[in-house]
Parts: sequence; C-alpha cells; structure tokens
Amino acid sequence: MDRRLTVGIRRWSPPVGSVLLYLGLAAVLAYAAMGLVLFVMQPRLVYRPTRDVAFTPAQRDLPYEDAVFRSCDGVKLAGWYVPAEGARFTVLFCHGNAGNVMHTMDAASQFHEMGLNCLVFDYRGYGDSEGTPTEVGTYLDARAAFDWLTQTKGVPAERIIVCGRSLGGAIAARVAAEVQPAALALEGAFTSYADIGAHFYPYMPVRLFARYRYNTREFVRQVRCPVLVVHSRDDQVVPAVFGDRLFQAAAEPKQFAEIAGGHTDGFLSSADQYKEAWAQWLDFLANRDPDGETSSSSRPKTTRGSF
Repeated sequence: MDRRLTVGIRRWSPPVGSVLLYLGLAAVLAYAAMGLVLFVMQPRLVYRPTRDVAFTPAQRDLPYEDAVFRSCDGVKLAGWYVPAEGARFTVLFCHGNAGNVMHTMDAASQFHEMGLNCLVFDYRGYGDSEGTPTEVGTYLDARAAFDWLTQTKGVPAERIIVCGRSLGGAIAARVAAEVQPAALALEGAFTSYADIGAHFYPYMPVRLFARYRYNTREFVRQVRCPVLVVHSRDDQVVPAVFGDRLFQAAAEPKQFAEIAGGHTDGFLSSADQYKEAWAQWLDFLANRDPDGETSSSSRPKTTRGSF
C-alpha cells in the first residue's frame, strides 16, 4: 500500500466512558435476569411436597386415627392423630417444606415416647391434602388443624403445644400468635424467609424479589405463651444464629435448648438431650397455675445453653 494513502487515517476506538457504560448495563441486565429467575423459581424452592404417602404410623407400631378436616377456605386436609396414654398435653406438629406427613413419623414417635398426644398433618398440596401450597394457605391449614383438636377432639387450647420445625416454625408461630395455646416450640426455625435468603445469597436482592414473608420473628413477638427454642449449633441449613434471634425476640417465660447434629437429623442424633429438654419444659408447663405463674424452683432457664 502506498504510504501516502495512510497519512491522516486514525484507527477508531469507542470512548472509555462508553465502554464502561456498556459493561455496566450488561452487568445490570445480568443481575436483573438472575433476580427474575430467582423470583420465578421461588415456589419450587420453598415448597417441595410429595404426594405418595407410602406408610402410616402403624408401621412404627403407633396407635393412630385418620384426621380429615377442612380449612376455612374449603380445602380438604389430611393427617394423623397419634394418642398417648395419660397424656398431659397434645402437640400440633407443623412440618417443614419438603416431603409429607409420613416423614414426620420420627417426630411423632418421639412425642409418643414423651407421653404426648400428637397431630401431624399435611399442608395443602402435600400428601393427601388437596390444593396447591401458598403462604396464606399454610397458615389457614395449621389453624384448621388447631381447630380440629379443640372442636373435634375436645382438647382445651391451654393443653395444646404448637410445634413447628424449619419452615413449620413460622407457621406454628403464626397460629400461636392468633390463639392462646399452652406453649410454642420452634425447632430449627428461621427468623424470616427474606432473612434466610439474604444470609445465603448476600449478593442478590433477595428482599426485593422475595415472594414470601414467613416472618417467624414478628409472629414470636406477638406470642403470649411460653416459648421453647430448640436449635443445633451444627445446623448448616438454618444456622443457629437464627435460633438465637428467635429466642431474643420471645417474651418470658422462654427456654433455649441446644442440641447437636444436622438440620434434619439432630433431633435423632441428639435424642437424649432433645427429650430431656422437652421433659424439663413439660414439667414447667404442668406446674403453671391458671394465671400462668409458676414457682421459682420449677421455672425454666432463660439463658442460652445446652442440657
């Protein structure tokens, strides 16, 4: 090429500011796309029901009767009532986000061994319960289960312990805030849906895109019954800090029981400590007078610790 033809010709390049602008826009779009995916996928992440109920309490040598009832919006729900001879209290057990009622048999067995009646049930969309799970629906379903105990079984509200594990903790706390049960027990529960999401995905706008609330801590602040918090320091699914915060939010009287083991198996691997915590708590509840007072000798610890 003739060198004279290249004189005065400059190679074009975009301004640095434009490049940064394009990169920034691309990053924003990618971030928004991730947020959109997170928003759309939330129902599948939050609710992981299974329909097949392959066995009953009979396979665990537990006495039981089918519990079938309807929520106030007409959804047919199913569960099992497992009685215990001479029971002082009845546990309404709200399970976590996965599986169905057949996966609550370990809990039902432990409560039965403690001499407690127990109602385990499925939220709408789980097991044999009709419908599709929603946040409001889970609250209505748990309240319907509570009403079944009081109205069909004739159990006084002051003899019902509402217990929730993991996601079920938020559902149980909501029920306890609406009624006046004997006590509320929270096992491996989180403070809120947004809190647990932000903990594991700090780089995502979880609070902005959250489709659910499940604000356990707010419900606990409204509760006016004794509260038992059970949490494992080894829990990697719902870290123990969430149990600490729920304990702090609860009013007196309250008790924190620390166990060991994973999120789903700690109650089994620490069975002795778990049952001892419940035994102490049940003794405290049984010794309360009608005005809700108890002697100082039977009052539970109010500091965090392990049994």
